[in-house]
Amino acid sequence: MLNFTYVRDLLARDQRLIRLQAKGKAVFVGDTHGDLDATETVFRKYFKPGYTLIFLGDYVDRGPDSRENIAYLLGKKAEAPDQVFLLMGNHEGYCSVPFSPADFWESLAPDENDSFSDIFQFLSFAVVAENGLIAVHGVPPDVNTLEEINTIQLCSEQWHQLTWGDFTEVKEKVDTGLDGRQKFGQDYFMSVMTRLGRSVLIRAHQARINPVIFDKKCITLITSYAYAFTRLIAIADLEKPLINSADDIEIVEI
Repeated sequence: MLNFTYVRDLLARDQRLIRLQAKGKAVFVGDTHGDLDATETVFRKYFKPGYTLIFLGDYVDRGPDSRENIAYLLGKKAEAPDQVFLLMGNHEGYCSVPFSPADFWESLAPDENDSFSDIFQFLSFAVVAENGLIAVHGVPPDVNTLEEINTIQLCSEQWHQLTWGDFTEVKEKVDTGLDGRQKFGQDYFMSVMTRLGRSVLIRAHQARINPVIFDKKCITLITSYAYAFTRLIAIADLEKPLINSADDIEIVEI
């Protein structure tokens, strides 16, 4: 039986910004969206000494096993809190910004809704490594320093960028698309990455974009059959002195 209070306290301890040590390898996993098989496959292959597992958000809705998927992930977080890290996706922010489709949320009894809403508000926002990597769900927020990420509030503009932001393969920022979501171009990407001292971004969230864009500096991962025919993860060597592009990262189909 999952102890919600215990896992919530573990998530709160992580803070909004996770800093990875320069040790071993990191496995980055995109949207799993109720694809329990994808999550179990990642753990079967990489849940072992020398690997840190980072899930980039969107664990529920769309796929057939949302409840089982999030329960499995929270259980693994409880089992290995310093080896498993869970970021917030927009689908974990339903209590703040409702959306559709939301089949997981709409299936919950009121007390279950309260429990998941409570625990999800403590999910982290970003992961950084000493070799220049940053990972978020959507788009890096418009801040000047990495430490500012720890101060970002739910439902703020920066939170919307982190969880709902899209990229577009043009240079300029596009305020909204037909879906009403903010879209950011290469100019914004390069500016914020320079400010934060980052060289490569690993993200999820956006199924309909090329997996590698912006001069191989931006990698987008989708790890769920609910969205894609292929499920991609990325593996980065945290001991590599500097990661300059996607060429320095192994992108693997599971």
